[in-house]
Amino acid sequence: MTRTDTRVGRADARPAPGRARPYWTSRRRDQLTGYLFIAPQLFGSAVFVILPLILVVWYSLHEWNVLAGTFDFVGTENYTALADDANLGAVLRATGLFSIGLVVFNLGLALLLALLLNQKFRGTVLFRTLFFSPVVVSLVAWTIVWGFLLQDNGGINGLLDTIGVDGPNWLRGETTAMISVIVVQVFKNVGLNMVLFLAALQGVPADLYEAAEVDGASRPRQFWRITVPMISPTILLTSIITVVGSLQVFAQIAVLTQGGPGTSTTVLVYYLYQQAFQFHHFGYGATLSIVLFGIVLALTVFQWQMRKRWVHHES
Repeated sequence: MTRTDTRVGRADARPAPGRARPYWTSRRRDQLTGYLFIAPQLFGSAVFVILPLILVVWYSLHEWNVLAGTFDFVGTENYTALADDANLGAVLRATGLFSIGLVVFNLGLALLLALLLNQKFRGTVLFRTLFFSPVVVSLVAWTIVWGFLLQDNGGINGLLDTIGVDGPNWLRGETTAMISVIVVQVFKNVGLNMVLFLAALQGVPADLYEAAEVDGASRPRQFWRITVPMISPTILLTSIITVVGSLQVFAQIAVLTQGGPGTSTTVLVYYLYQQAFQFHHFGYGATLSIVLFGIVLALTVFQWQMRKRWVHHES
């Protein structure tokens, strides 16, 4: 009797023959709910990422003079002008020097600080706060303060003068200007990578180090065989963030050196700004922005593909 009642109940739950199945099923309602949740992000990506990329490509095919009010189609002339640009080689070289210097010193110093602050000693919280505080400081304010410190009669040379050293004009020498900009940017953002490395280090199991000590492994060997592989995903993350950030630097150059002396600190983003907003070559500026986008995309894809070779648990 129970089995018969169950069958009858199931039969009654089915839609009657010939009756249309309702459109808003539970599955479709769940799908609609999911789309509504991601709609703001999709809208923002479409309006502020995809649409600007399309417009930049369109502008790069035109010569747009805002002052004269002209917008002429020139095809690929802006792209062929890249080969004739005498300054582009120096700009790319300055961009490469800045990016390499920033990535090496930022990641190296951040990892060193994280290793030191991962030890148990008094004042660790204070030092973490001190090293991280520049991250939340206004970028322009930070750069202006460093501009005063790096002047010929600024605070840095004042300290050097107390020990009998005649410091250079840091922002007016071709070599010292690039070094100064790199140092300012490293001190500004090293705290962020330090915190990421510190979190990764605290996630490494302690029993791995205990087993290595039992086997007689030295501290350097433990670092290369245990620490680096275990925090390699964080190294990948910080390297991608730092590389992309190094290629987008603008405010530091604009405030400290204005691309000088000469073109020694004229990185690609600042050169793009000069062409578009100082010389009013908006079409050529759009072309340079596409070059920048291509470089960032290529480096990011390269780093992501290389993760299979050195990132732990990747295959």
